[in-house]
Amino acid sequence: MAFTRATGRHRRPSRFVRTSANAAGMATLAATGVVAGIAAPAMAAPGADGAPELQDTGLRQAATLNEDIADKIGAQADAQYSAAEQAAAEQQAEEEARQQAAEHAAEMKKKAEEAKRKAAAEAAKKKAAAKKAAEARAAAEREAEEARASEVVDTRASRTAERPAAGSYVLPVAGSYVSTQYQASGGAWSSGSHTGVDFHASTGTSVRAVGAGTIVEAGWGGAYGNNVVIKMNDGTYTQYGHLDSISVSVGQSVAPGEQIGLAGNTGNSFGAHLHFEARTSPEYGSDINPVAYLRSHGVNI
Repeated sequence: MAFTRATGRHRRPSRFVRTSANAAGMATLAATGVVAGIAAPAMAAPGADGAPELQDTGLRQAATLNEDIADKIGAQADAQYSAAEQAAAEQQAEEEARQQAAEHAAEMKKKAEEAKRKAAAEAAKKKAAAKKAAEARAAAEREAEEARASEVVDTRASRTAERPAAGSYVLPVAGSYVSTQYQASGGAWSSGSHTGVDFHASTGTSVRAVGAGTIVEAGWGGAYGNNVVIKMNDGTYTQYGHLDSISVSVGQSVAPGEQIGLAGNTGNSFGAHLHFEARTSPEYGSDINPVAYLRSHGVNI
């Protein structure tokens, strides 16, 4: 703010005021008799023009000295005033600097709080989006699991519906036919004749148990390749040879029409097919006519 010059004791009086004051002061001294001897200039003898001359009594020197002191006091007052003005200006500048610093700090704090608020809002938004995505994934997984469960139930129901009754018999290869007859002769068989029948089947075709029973052999069978032997519930045995793969294990119970493996070309074989035998015991050589065996159990072949 502007510094207003005071009208008090530190204001230097004008030269006219100082001179008048000096004259008044001297008049007062003369009136009181303090400087009675020098209260007025002495009158000298008339000059050449006949007018009397004033004689210097020393009062003029006293007045000049008093004026010099007043000038020094005024200069000192001016210097004090200038110093006061500078100090006030510096104080005002410091106050303005403090105010600007406080305003800047408040603005920075406001910006920091706003940035913090925005960051918190963004974090909450991302968290909500992640939660929503997780819920969507969980819902999709539940739906997929329910769909799989439903499919399993439907598949089991379909298989149950398609599966023959426990006491019935089926062809070992659905819809197939006999490609090599029972007891056919030839050098391809060690006994000199065919001990079973061959059903037409390409590699990978499903091979089924012809009836209910228990797996007594599942693995490599020498000339039979990969083979499965089932002890049927009626006490007879059925054998399935040259399989590409086996899907059952020893001790497992099987139902009529249940898949036990896939047809192939393993062992002593000259092309993919299923070798099927029926026996009265698990021993080699106890074979019986497989076609008659199946027909006796109601299979149309």
